[in-house]
Amino acid sequence: MFAVVRTGGKQYRVAPGDKIVVEKLDGSAGDRVTLSDVLLAGDGGSLKSTDGLTVAAEIVAQAKADKVTVFKKRRRHNYRRKKGHRQQHTILKIVAIGDQKEQKKAAPKAETPPKAEAAPKAAADKAAPKAAADKSAASRAKETADTTAAEHEASAIVGTPTENPAPGKPAAKKAEPSTAKAKTGSTKNAAPAKAAAKKTPKK
Repeated sequence: MFAVVRTGGKQYRVAPGDKIVVEKLDGSAGDRVTLSDVLLAGDGGSLKSTDGLTVAAEIVAQAKADKVTVFKKRRRHNYRRKKGHRQQHTILKIVAIGDQKEQKKAAPKAETPPKAEAAPKAAADKAAPKAAADKSAASRAKETADTTAAEHEASAIVGTPTENPAPGKPAAKKAEPSTAKAKTGSTKNAAPAKAAAKKTPKK
């Protein structure tokens, strides 16, 4: 159910549970306020009579709006005035519209017994899939652990160098002189090129 209420010269569309900011009303936080100036009321798509209809609200807090600067000036008269203003507001929480509060209280009482009966069935239905999921998760964890262990062992075997190389394999020894020759050849070839560049006479 909703209602259109007028307070402080402004109109607000409200429903139970809404919070609105209105012009300042007397009272402190926690006090109850009754808004009797109801312009329109309805439930869904149908309108209802507003005769004797009131809206009950609770004051949440007394607050102030953002600061507004008021500046006056008259040119060529050396007249300037600057002031600040913060409008005072009241934050309201709509508790009930007419008899709406009583309907809300009656509804949860009727709904509680079916929920209590349905809870054990839902728990039993959910228990079986959870057990299956736990088993599958445990089996997957074991498989991943086994595969990771096998991978670590393989990497350890591949990475460890042999202490005593097998005799009759001089390929490793021949590789070292070939690299040395290549290095020496490259350095010898580089030196004459530099010398030739220096010896060229300038014209």
